[in-house]
Amino acid sequence: MTYTVLARKWRPKRFADMVGQTHVLRALINALDSNRLHHAYLFTGTRGVGKTTIARIFAKSLNCEQGVSSQPCGQCAACTEIDAGRYVDLIEVDAASRTGVDDTRELLDNVAYMPVKGRYKVYLIDEVHMFSKSSFNALLKTLEEPPAHVKFLLATTDPQKLPVTVLSRCLQFNLRALSPAQITGHLAHVLRQESIEFDSAGLNAIAMAANGSMRDALSLLDQAIAFGGGRVERDAVVDMLGLTDHAALLDILRYLAAGDAPALFATLEQVMARAVDPASILAQLLELLHEIGLQQFLPQKNESADDPFAQARNELAAALDPEQVQLWYQIALTGRRDLPYASSPRAGLEMTLLRMLAFLPSSAGAKTAISRAAAASAAAPRTSPAQASMSPTSAKAAISSLEPKPIEASEPASAQLAPETTVSVTSAVASADASWEQIIPQLGLKGPFRALAEHCVLRREDGQASLVMSAEYAGAATEAIRSRLIEATSAFLGMPVKFVESGQSAMPTPAANRSQREAAARERARQELDESPAVQVLKQRAGASMIEDTLQLSDKEPTKE
Repeated sequence: MTYTVLARKWRPKRFADMVGQTHVLRALINALDSNRLHHAYLFTGTRGVGKTTIARIFAKSLNCEQGVSSQPCGQCAACTEIDAGRYVDLIEVDAASRTGVDDTRELLDNVAYMPVKGRYKVYLIDEVHMFSKSSFNALLKTLEEPPAHVKFLLATTDPQKLPVTVLSRCLQFNLRALSPAQITGHLAHVLRQESIEFDSAGLNAIAMAANGSMRDALSLLDQAIAFGGGRVERDAVVDMLGLTDHAALLDILRYLAAGDAPALFATLEQVMARAVDPASILAQLLELLHEIGLQQFLPQKNESADDPFAQARNELAAALDPEQVQLWYQIALTGRRDLPYASSPRAGLEMTLLRMLAFLPSSAGAKTAISRAAAASAAAPRTSPAQASMSPTSAKAAISSLEPKPIEASEPASAQLAPETTVSVTSAVASADASWEQIIPQLGLKGPFRALAEHCVLRREDGQASLVMSAEYAGAATEAIRSRLIEATSAFLGMPVKFVESGQSAMPTPAANRSQREAAARERARQELDESPAVQVLKQRAGASMIEDTLQLSDKEPTKE
């Protein structure tokens, strides 16, 4: 008995048998059941997603002897002949092999004739984008006004190459690539029906390799059955596809995280001994980093009961810094892109892994570089420029490699007021000595309400309080913001509060006071940094100068040694 490959044996014969593409099937089913039929349909999508399969089922639905319906009987002569590929009124054309205008004219000469057996004469033109410009021109008139007994079903993987004049004459349906879960589910169904043993991890590997194509998945499944001797198991599938063992990929990431270069390259040597393509290793490493990144931000995203490596990935996701994962992903992506330019694919892979070992995320890298530079400078003797062993060029290069780092001022930006100015407000009316700057945090204001409060001055006299604001900020003081600020202040002070605008621009507001403190703290930090031994050495050796705009105040208390 002749063996039929799985891709042909399990080709859907009804819309209900299709996997995915519900957005297309729904439109076609409704059109058939309501008899609202267009004369030309265009199905687009990548290979193996069901373009010609849907077109053939649609042709059966049009010509089934039981009548036009979205559920053809599958038993009549029309249905069985279409399934067998010998129905006289279904004309299938491969545009890739009939690109000439003469071929197209010959095809269209028979359009005017009535169907031989069926209700409609159906032209199924596959890879229609391969038609020449002359062929499209010959098709246009017939495509726009075909006889009532003719339907055109066009399929293509590259709709961008079709003329706009053709696209405008067709109903277009874009078929989507199938998800790994959809492919895995269908493969499992096929294997159960075929009574073939399998494990889910093996099917997952096939589904990933199929890249959204069900036909490719079924072809790979045929190959896996033969390779595994009638079974589909993960280890055999990995060997067949030339993939890297997932456990080895996890080990590579662990050794990268530990900075263990010998163990890393020993693992890589074992992987390369199986003749695995370096580009494939980088692609799988990218996929693994993608899964770990998703797990870090969407913890339930990739969990699967059938995945034997889920726990190991989760542990890595918890242990690794998200910045490190993102940096490794970018390095691997760049390494894969540049692989054709490397001296050899293996050298490109090894340099990519070395880059992952060498580079840290920007924050960690800056701290490491600064600490190394400071240590080296402190240990270096005070020498004149003429005695310096470091050239000005190399010294400037070293300086440029360091990212600006926030400078910790001797006094924090958010310095507290002196203890002697602190006043506890417990009575209904606040003491006259109480600072407005101390009161603001207790009002519970946020956003624009607090910003307006910080640009005001509180004045109290004759049992009434006033919030005085410079006229230059009047534009930010909307009625709603003013009302909220007055309400909160009145409730806190226990007295009426009014709002006053002043023409005075330089008032001692909390915002102005904070700016003065920050300016003073920045100047002290600049002086301390300028006088530090490390900076002095760099100035002497390379003629370096400080870019003061890069100084940033830190909210953290300075470390006291």
